[in-house]
Amino acid sequence: MAGAVSRASLAEVDERFPQVLASTDAGVLGAELFEILHLLDREHGLRRTLSDPAVSGEAKAGLLGSLLDGKVSAAAASLAGEIVRRRWSTSAELTDAVEQYAVAALADAAERAGQLDQLEEDLFRFGRLIEGNTELRNALAGELVPADRKAELVTSLLEGKVGGPTLALVLEAVTHPRGRSLERGLDAFGKIVAARRNRLVALVRTAVSLTGEQQNRLAAALGASYGREVHLNIEIDPTVLGGIAVQLGDEAIDGTIAGRLDGVRRRIA
Repeated sequence: MAGAVSRASLAEVDERFPQVLASTDAGVLGAELFEILHLLDREHGLRRTLSDPAVSGEAKAGLLGSLLDGKVSAAAASLAGEIVRRRWSTSAELTDAVEQYAVAALADAAERAGQLDQLEEDLFRFGRLIEGNTELRNALAGELVPADRKAELVTSLLEGKVGGPTLALVLEAVTHPRGRSLERGLDAFGKIVAARRNRLVALVRTAVSLTGEQQNRLAAALGASYGREVHLNIEIDPTVLGGIAVQLGDEAIDGTIAGRLDGVRRRIA
């Protein structure tokens, strides 16, 4: 979780973000913010300078602006300047902020195309595909496989089957993991997408498919409990035996037969 200083800075940039989005192509903005992120991740000295509280915000924005001049759009340079002007608890939280707005811009592009729900679903499904296919996971997450080969494989698998924002985010997670596993990277992106709509994401494990009506009732019940809209990611898992298990953030609700049996076993032990 971001520190208090970084949370305050995020709130300030959030106020400016919609204006920047309205002035540009959101998909291009997202792609360019990722390029800026790659620059900051590569250049450790630059990142330290831009997160140094002893350096004025205007000086930091001016330095980054000179580096980006002619390389990215005015909208991307402006938003990046807004980010580095602020104070951040750590240099990592500065780069995390750039990533967050890159993902949010691509989410906005998906929303404009009427594909936001599909973006969330596709990120979740691709993460589950990776978890269940060791060979594919090794090809996409293996350290010995060059990034360009990974990108070619992802493109061959997804191009024409998912929207542009989905493909862009999966490519980013695969080629620039930033110290995370591929599954964690996709999950982080999914949470940012959901957060831009002020809704929570619940992972629901069930032995059998839920009907549309059942999903709606479950989402409504969770939404009433948490005071926010809840998006369901459904995973069919025969090991739950019966009932459902819900993971929402750090909270787990286990209503499965398997869960109750485990509870009995623990009490006996």
